[in-house]
Amino acid sequence: MAQIQVTDLTFTYDGSADDIFDKVTFRIDTDWKLGLIGRNGKGKTTLLNLLRGKYEYTGNISASTVFDYFPYTVTDHELTRTAAELMEKWKPRAELWQVLVQMDELHTDPECLYRPFDTLSFGERTRVMLAVLFAAENEFLLIDEPTNHLDGRAREIVKEYLSAKKGFILVSHDRDLLDGVCDHVLVLNRESIDVQAGNFSSWWENKEKQDAFRQAENEKHLREIGKLKVSADRSSRWAEKNENSKIGFDPRKEPDRSISTRSYIGAKTKKMQKRVKVYEARIDREIEEKEGLLNDIEKVTDLKLKPLGFHKEILIDASDLSLRYEGASAPLTEGFRFQLKRGDRIVLAGRNGCGKSSFLHAVLHKIGYPGFEGDNGPEVSGRLDIPAGITVSYVSQDTSFLSGSLRDFAESRALDESLFLAVLRQLDLEREQFNKNMEDYSEGQKKKVLIAASLITPAHLYIWDEPLNFIDVFSRMQIEKLILEYEPTMLLVEHDVRFQEKVATGIVRM
Repeated sequence: MAQIQVTDLTFTYDGSADDIFDKVTFRIDTDWKLGLIGRNGKGKTTLLNLLRGKYEYTGNISASTVFDYFPYTVTDHELTRTAAELMEKWKPRAELWQVLVQMDELHTDPECLYRPFDTLSFGERTRVMLAVLFAAENEFLLIDEPTNHLDGRAREIVKEYLSAKKGFILVSHDRDLLDGVCDHVLVLNRESIDVQAGNFSSWWENKEKQDAFRQAENEKHLREIGKLKVSADRSSRWAEKNENSKIGFDPRKEPDRSISTRSYIGAKTKKMQKRVKVYEARIDREIEEKEGLLNDIEKVTDLKLKPLGFHKEILIDASDLSLRYEGASAPLTEGFRFQLKRGDRIVLAGRNGCGKSSFLHAVLHKIGYPGFEGDNGPEVSGRLDIPAGITVSYVSQDTSFLSGSLRDFAESRALDESLFLAVLRQLDLEREQFNKNMEDYSEGQKKKVLIAASLITPAHLYIWDEPLNFIDVFSRMQIEKLILEYEPTMLLVEHDVRFQEKVATGIVRM
């Protein structure tokens, strides 16, 4: 077992006014299974890149281990090559037999090594890369969001595989994966970094207790400060009134006073003024103790949704449905029966490539949703009935089309710009991001743009295709709460098990 020591780490991207990390210090062990948790944009991937020496920084990173990073980069011209060929670039130290051992543990056909990379599914690509990643020994592995775009079965395989390994940092927003795999967590809080033993759930339970304690302490300090301010103000007014009585008195009204009384009044005033200074010192002390109490509390703002009511009960009714793409040797699905009623929240489940997104495409094409009017979707046979006049709000799993400014995006979709930006702030998109073009956003930030646009679009039906890919855990819980409160009619493809358990009224397996 070795240790990785990070001391006074400071890093800022060129052209940025704010530090990503400012004098950060922590220590971790290389045999830990470490979950890295934090909001979108907090620097999780940046931290992994700093550990592997990709960026210049100030401070010190001390490690006597070799780092390797998932996912490996595959350029467009390398997509036609096989993983067996790409292995030499990814991990020259690894031997084929070592990779094959790992592939067996990942329940992956060795034949995947010899197929062109672009013919592999997302799940196959992930498992092949993980097999190569773990093929060598004496390395500390940096694993960045391995389950995005994976179906439920592939996620379970990856979870079981990683739970049997050690010596890695895992960046993930999947609470089920973090709970099933990790024995420690490294948390990028709003103002600090925290290292704890345990998994996501144990850390979250501790955090909720700590946040409640800090809130109570903050309220106690505020009450004490209020009392001290009242006392200080009262003593100050008494002192001022007393001081003013030293000069000028009417002997007829105050026969017991003489000029010698002034010294007595002066001494009394001085005592009161000293008391005011004591109160002020105590106020400063209380404010200092209060300072920073709430810095790391996740202030999750309640979102709002604008679902519309529809006059018909059944919104989608399909029977004996077959979906096939032109030139395909077999249909994606056939004989499919499906019904969505008003108030339902149905999650489509199944392996990658079974037709979940294609069914959403067919529904959107039938409705005439912008961008789905053409003939590039699946050929549909059978019955697919959707009532006329239905309004849909859609979140695509693809974010590659996002470019330009938020203002242009809002204008192109006829969104209220002020409301749109307000919802993005509630989803914790920093104000400084508002001035950037969307092509410079992280994947999580891009996804928040699509979700915010959907939330402020009044609709009878919300169709979301893998909305939570790259979305941080805090925003996931925020969205769950929103859906449970407003109960919109939804059709979703989403593989996050915890999210399914929370919000779905039904799961349809394709």
